[in-house]
Amino acid sequence: WLGKSTDKYDLPRLGAAALLGLSGCMIVMANAYSVFVLCLALFGMRLLGQALPGHIAITAMARWFSAERGRAISIATLGYPVGEALLPILVATFLTLMTWREIWAYASLVMLIILLPAMLWSSHLLRSRNLDQHQELLPEKKNKQLKSWTRAQVLRDQRFYMLLPGLLAPPFIITGILFHQVHLLEMKSWLLSEFAACYPFYAISATIVTLVAGWMVDRFGAVYLLQFYLLPLAFGLALIGCSDEFFVAPVFMTLIGASAGGATVLFGALWAEMYGTDNLGSIRSLSVTLQVFSTAVAPALIGALIDIGIRLETQLIVLSVYVFICVAGFGWMRRTLSIRQSPPSHV
Repeated sequence: WLGKSTDKYDLPRLGAAALLGLSGCMIVMANAYSVFVLCLALFGMRLLGQALPGHIAITAMARWFSAERGRAISIATLGYPVGEALLPILVATFLTLMTWREIWAYASLVMLIILLPAMLWSSHLLRSRNLDQHQELLPEKKNKQLKSWTRAQVLRDQRFYMLLPGLLAPPFIITGILFHQVHLLEMKSWLLSEFAACYPFYAISATIVTLVAGWMVDRFGAVYLLQFYLLPLAFGLALIGCSDEFFVAPVFMTLIGASAGGATVLFGALWAEMYGTDNLGSIRSLSVTLQVFSTAVAPALIGALIDIGIRLETQLIVLSVYVFICVAGFGWMRRTLSIRQSPPSHV
């Protein structure tokens, strides 16, 4: 619902409002003494922290930068892998010095004193160079016959549904496996501390691939790269499903990090290539909603299959085959997706 606000309102102001709201939710979390207030604070932080700021950033990069859209998105999304690598260490360190309530309070101040002014300064810099005037930047605007799609029109486009199996594969699979990592480690006879040491491989891989994918999107296009970005995930699943050797763990984390990093950049640019940028916020929010839903379903579904006797190793191999099928499907769809189409006039 809030995703389409990026199509209606000034993005820097919307971003500032999101950060102010996030700071307020952090203060509420620091002073939460009831379950209701705790749930309210968590919901607000999920919405205004995990969801909306990233959505605003990717939408802005895809809309404002045309010739270098991929690189712009890759730089804007670097915060994800960097945060995944640094924040757990920082929080663990701060917990030895202060309470968790104090951490949330100080985080709120950091949001107001550092991050919000930095964002406002960046937006002022963009405006001073007229980089936020996307109408003059996008080459698709030069062809008046190619109009941007609305979300309702996208929902009637069969290509969107053909993309969904591959789009939802990384968030569904990665979330499901990492949620059941304790069961996986028991099955493999690996130590939790040793597996935890492999998480930096995920973050480093995601960071590198994010930057490389941004450059490749600008050179080859997001549609062309779709057939490749799932391959690391497919090989990683096959490897960890077939081997109990611990050397597989860092390799697996590196491979899934590569697919996760590529996915953020590719689908940030793909919707702009296929459907234009006028309604990009509402279209992208639709895909993100489906991804979030898949991450909610994955732990329950994989856990239910384990409970009925289907081993996690078997599930990993089946998921690997599924991802390889998605790769083949993306290759088959490449020519259809690469042709920019006008939306149906009857919608």
